[in-house]
Amino acid sequence: MISVVLYVIVVLIWGSTWLAVKYQIGPVSPEISIAYRMGSAALIIFLMGLIKRHSFRFAVREHVVMILQGASLFSLNFFFFYIAAESIITGLIAVICSTASAMTVILNCLFSRRLPPIQIAMGASLGILGVGLIFSGELFESQLYQATAHGFLYAVGGTFCFSMGTIIAAQKREPGRSSLAGTAWAMSYGTALLCFLAVLRGKAFNFDPSPSYVWSLAYLSVVGSVIAFIAYFSLLKRIRPEQAAYVTVLFPVVALTLSTFFEGYQWTAVTVLGVVITLLGNLLIAWRTS
Repeated sequence: MISVVLYVIVVLIWGSTWLAVKYQIGPVSPEISIAYRMGSAALIIFLMGLIKRHSFRFAVREHVVMILQGASLFSLNFFFFYIAAESIITGLIAVICSTASAMTVILNCLFSRRLPPIQIAMGASLGILGVGLIFSGELFESQLYQATAHGFLYAVGGTFCFSMGTIIAAQKREPGRSSLAGTAWAMSYGTALLCFLAVLRGKAFNFDPSPSYVWSLAYLSVVGSVIAFIAYFSLLKRIRPEQAAYVTVLFPVVALTLSTFFEGYQWTAVTVLGVVITLLGNLLIAWRTS
């Protein structure tokens, strides 16, 4: 029952955060916006850990894992997603990210040096076919091809980072270690990487005081990062990473619904078919790994 509640929380929150990301696109560069988001989330979680008197001391090996987790799950993945949101609607980015369930399983198979079961291979193929159908209209229109392809590739890169981060987060830490403290450290490392990227790319550390930017940043920091990731990591303690990644199968439904009302997304028979095929492919994988 607890796992079901955690699933619902993560699906509803992450399904809605995609639209909030749209309001972060503007005068502030993606890496700076995400650094604000993750930095404030890390601070909140550190304070929560202090109030609960959790220990923030970890072994060097665990810090290495948290650095990798911060890079893949709290910085690079969002960096790619934010850039993708500049050229394609957030609901479609969520659909691409839904293939994380397939990607996580395939990566686990590669790391364990074994072939994926036929059911997983079929599910992954359906996911690829579905995403292809969804983007077929834009990709055949020459004037939209470059921007769409650019956003598509960045969204795929963000999904890969998310899958890697899920696998890394599932690694067992030493008994008695606080997952809350570990999350705070990982977010801090992710924030540091984002700041380094900003300096490397010559981006200014500016801030957008507009109401839409401020409220979306607050929502993404507190609800989309603190609450959602705590729920997601609690889920990882109860089930395998392949099953936890299944939440990505469902949140495109929430994201596309919001995109329809707020971003003017136009549904066609082909896109509906693509969404259905993508969800079926991921469901096939979820049933195989359950």
